Amino acid sequence: MTSTVRSSTVSDVLRRSAARVPGRVALRFADRQWTYAELDAAVTRAAAHLLSLGLGKGDRVAAYGKNSDAYLIGFLACARAGLVHVPVNYNLAGAELAYLLEQSGSTVVLTDPALREDLDALAAPLKHVLPLRDAEGSLLAAARTGEVPELDAEVDEGDLVQLLYTSGTTSRPKGAMMTHRALLHEYLSCVVNLDLTENDHPLHVMPLYHSAQMHVFLVPWLMVGATNTLLEVPDPAEILRRLAADRHRAFFAAPTLWVALANNPEFGDFDLSALRKAYYGASIMPGPVLERLRQAMPELGFYNCFGQSEIGPLATVLRPEEHAARPDSAGRAVLFVELRVVDSEGNDVAPGELGEVVYRSPQLCLGYWDKPEETEEAFQGGWFHSGDLVRIDEEGYIFVVDRLKDVINTGGVMVASREVEDALYTHPAVAEVAVVGLPDEKWIEAITAVVVRREDVGADELLTHVKGTLSAFKVPKAVHFVDDLPRNASGKILKRELRDRFAD
Repeated sequence: MTSTVRSSTVSDVLRRSAARVPGRVALRFADRQWTYAELDAAVTRAAAHLLSLGLGKGDRVAAYGKNSDAYLIGFLACARAGLVHVPVNYNLAGAELAYLLEQSGSTVVLTDPALREDLDALAAPLKHVLPLRDAEGSLLAAARTGEVPELDAEVDEGDLVQLLYTSGTTSRPKGAMMTHRALLHEYLSCVVNLDLTENDHPLHVMPLYHSAQMHVFLVPWLMVGATNTLLEVPDPAEILRRLAADRHRAFFAAPTLWVALANNPEFGDFDLSALRKAYYGASIMPGPVLERLRQAMPELGFYNCFGQSEIGPLATVLRPEEHAARPDSAGRAVLFVELRVVDSEGNDVAPGELGEVVYRSPQLCLGYWDKPEETEEAFQGGWFHSGDLVRIDEEGYIFVVDRLKDVINTGGVMVASREVEDALYTHPAVAEVAVVGLPDEKWIEAITAVVVRREDVGADELLTHVKGTLSAFKVPKAVHFVDDLPRNASGKILKRELRDRFAD
């Protein structure tokens, strides 16, 4: 039994689609493809295999691998078996990897064979390290053949299904406790507010361990019965080739990947005319980059998706028809989200004023795993505090200014790093930029730009350029040039690493 009579679980999403369109292709990966009926059977076999390891309801199972059909099957199998899935960034190793495994209490890890050495180097008390694919005894092998068993697992919509760890861009990651109920509400918000249909033929390239690709796009598109194509890693050249050759109609990418696609010298050589829906989110899209993309593909509908892990993660959407009037907005609250913008005392701010966006929603996590103090702080006053500094207008559209922790206090005046970044992006030699505040005796924090160049340019030229659009106190005090900006695999720039690197 996979769920109680009046309950609905994450794995029921797939089960219902398999009953409705059993012969339709649900997923393509590498040289394999799965119909909905085949994928549903594979998930049940994989769930039975996990339970055969002696796991019980609520046990945590970590997933440490790159995108694959096996990774998706592993998540849905955990959901069907009553286990708690713990997605782990496959770029982590050493102490960072050990922290997530130990903090979550994971005793089983599903992994790619190529990553096995990183696990073997740890002293974590693991009972099983199970290959996801490409090895004898893998989860994929167990899922592909054999009878489809009856499962002895009862799962309720109020049960935990995932510990969704925050990205940890400013502090150590916290595990948001997501229930089946929370994710199902979020999936329906995605279907409604992002116009997801069975005919979209989407391409998925961002890491599945990240909540946006898995929970905003892949599983909701399985919910409506679409045919999904999955790539192992987000290679810009391969993405452009597949979008053109396979005539995909919908595609999501983090802003840093959209930047890489737009900067690809062959971008204009590909026929992307089949593409109808373009989604971006997971971090702030530079305004000048979005404008270049919209000019290059005027028939394409862009959706700005905003939120965070703790809310599943979609909270607001700016739809294609809304971009013309408010291109710098993150949109309005989605179907199951209620939001306010408040000051430091918890009072609503007036339209146009700055404040923190807070949420109430059935999509929200229960709190942070084994972190009661952080949970109490995040949910103070009965609303979830996002940490995002925004403005809101009279019609409920929000405009993201910055993360509260990324606002720079320069000489006692607060400056949003995004405003300075957007000004620098208007220079044609700037490929990427991140602006941070560094400790300074005179200024408290000195505005500092870290720039990846597209072509040769000096710091003086860049500073002269932004002086024409920024107030004098917002102009960077220093410019550093780097080959690449540090980021996690979801595309978020790790500004804490830049602060540490250039603090001296």
